[in-house]
Amino acid sequence: MSDQEGGKGSPKSSSLGPYEEAMEALSSLITRRTRADDSNVGDQFSLLYDYLKMLDLEEPIANMKIIHVAGTKGKGSTCTFTESILRNCGFRTGLFTSPHLIDIRERFRLDGMEICEEKFLAYFWWCYDRLKEKTDDNIPMPTYFRFLALVAFKIFAAEQVDVAIMEVGLGGKYDATNVVQSPIVCGITSLGYDHMEILGNTLGEIAGEKAGIFKNRIPAFTVPQPDEAMHVLEEKASLLNVPLQVVTPLDAKLLNGLRLGLEGEHQYLNAGLAIALCFTWLKRTGHVGDIYMEQTDTLPEQFVKGLTSASLQGRAQIVPDQHIKSERSNELVFFLDGAHSPESMEVCARWFSLAIKEYNPDQTLFHQQLNNSKLSHEVVKSTYHGERGSQRKSTPILLFNCLTVRDPQLLLPRLMKTCADHGVYFKKALFVPSLSVFNKVGPQAFTPTDSKVDLSWQFSLQRVWENLMQGSKAGRSTDIVSEELKDDMEMSASNCEHSTVFSSLPLAIKWLRDRVQQNQSVRFQVLVTGSLHLVGDVLNLVKK
Repeated sequence: MSDQEGGKGSPKSSSLGPYEEAMEALSSLITRRTRADDSNVGDQFSLLYDYLKMLDLEEPIANMKIIHVAGTKGKGSTCTFTESILRNCGFRTGLFTSPHLIDIRERFRLDGMEICEEKFLAYFWWCYDRLKEKTDDNIPMPTYFRFLALVAFKIFAAEQVDVAIMEVGLGGKYDATNVVQSPIVCGITSLGYDHMEILGNTLGEIAGEKAGIFKNRIPAFTVPQPDEAMHVLEEKASLLNVPLQVVTPLDAKLLNGLRLGLEGEHQYLNAGLAIALCFTWLKRTGHVGDIYMEQTDTLPEQFVKGLTSASLQGRAQIVPDQHIKSERSNELVFFLDGAHSPESMEVCARWFSLAIKEYNPDQTLFHQQLNNSKLSHEVVKSTYHGERGSQRKSTPILLFNCLTVRDPQLLLPRLMKTCADHGVYFKKALFVPSLSVFNKVGPQAFTPTDSKVDLSWQFSLQRVWENLMQGSKAGRSTDIVSEELKDDMEMSASNCEHSTVFSSLPLAIKWLRDRVQQNQSVRFQVLVTGSLHLVGDVLNLVKK
């Protein structure tokens, strides 16, 4: 292997540390996504089996006790609940999810914790060096996500997990995780319109791709779906003799007064699916006697603990800005949710509208500390009334970006209308380009502020928003604190009545912090949504 190929012990640059060197090698595998059928040389699904042979992973995967989950919305949440439940049942768990928000290691979790850097680097180079050595023009190096899936299988095999929970990256049929031939159980979360350029333009086509994870006679579960999607799921299940069952949302009473670890009403549906997956996994792996679970009117204690202690970054997450030095810790609070489809945008708006009315930082911290105790949320709420916070004027701000393949005409109206239905009106919308770039991972993925950055997409988003505001009664409420938001717009690339485009995310964050320092009577509550990449970028800046 040449020095330029970035193998272990042969860094591309002596200035790179071991982790940065691995990220540089990983970045070399990134390509634009295409369909993984036979139309793309180098992207055929069959290549995955060649990679498994090269890495001696065929037998280890065949012996793994895998839970495989596909879907449009709620995959990550369902997998997170599932992992947490089985870990609390005493099993050694492996969880593979995507995307990561800050660090690539978030995708690989062992016993609920992201893999440590030392282990990650050992498994990364073990896979990378073998593939680099054995691939050629006919069988090229695997692309980015495929390589990560292969690393996940290697990690879970070597670490001898009892259960591997694998979240599909995109689609199902041609996804890299679908090399699994005999999972213990499969799950399909809520289906909707997303990645149509790859998966198809109708719900039926999308459902067909997701149902590609079904395996002969392996039980599968799904949630209530639109008729068009459900019909296709049932048809595909019938062809493979798959016993497909539809689950119902978890009854909140079964949590004994506790709350789910993941916020939002929609999480009760994901929790219901996770419970079905876990019960089935326990039964099919011979652990049915270990945990009493025949009563339908109660949940095993381990299940309750797993559901109420689950956590997932970037989904209905509340983060106070830690840079503001002040007696008041909730002057600038970020409400982060990676919603990026019309349906999830509506769910996100509902959560934000309720969350800003309930939020108090002391109360939230107290609740997190007591998360595993028997104290109910009502007890926690009554302990702290949040009188200090209620004296400041609440100012909802939207911080938004989305990929150019998304349609803002579908996303932004759903967001605005749902918030307005709950009496929440954004005083300003801020549009920013992504900080991380598509062809890099690791610290070098964050581009420095560039005055020449292309903002044409952000200007398009701004136009959609301004048109919505002009045609909506929502615009009238912006006058309330307009004076506090008008000052000092030199940092912006385009300032309109209801919105601003910034040339970079750090500039937008700086503007918000400046506003907070200058307006002691106002609390800024910033909804960050439209893209998990944006959510990750904000977390990276705010939590430093």
